[in-house]
Amino acid sequence: MMYPHKKSTLSPTELEAERQKILLALANSDSSFDYVWDGEDEDDRPLTAEEFQQNYHFAQQLKRRGRLANSAQKEKIAIRLDHHILEQFRKTGKGWQTRINQALSEWLATHTL
Repeated sequence: MMYPHKKSTLSPTELEAERQKILLALANSDSSFDYVWDGEDEDDRPLTAEEFQQNYHFAQQLKRRGRLANSAQKEKIAIRLDHHILEQFRKTGKGWQTRINQALSEWLATHTL
């Protein structure tokens, strides 16, 4: 089977013969199916009903990933900070932006504007 992204090593006559085979297979295929597997590449094989159910349940579990529920309470902004301040927070590793937020919250708790 030929794929558009792969360079062909077939002659124009061989390409036409391959095209005709594909058209004949499509014409003779069961129209109730959207896809017919040629049986050559295992990666192209459609999932069985059991495999589909297995993958569906796995995908449902993955849906829990993403932003935290309280992120709706936060607002994305652009802010300019001194380089040395930003550097100190970044040195603390993952979650440095949350720590900046915590530091600002603590400051606001003890100061009035």
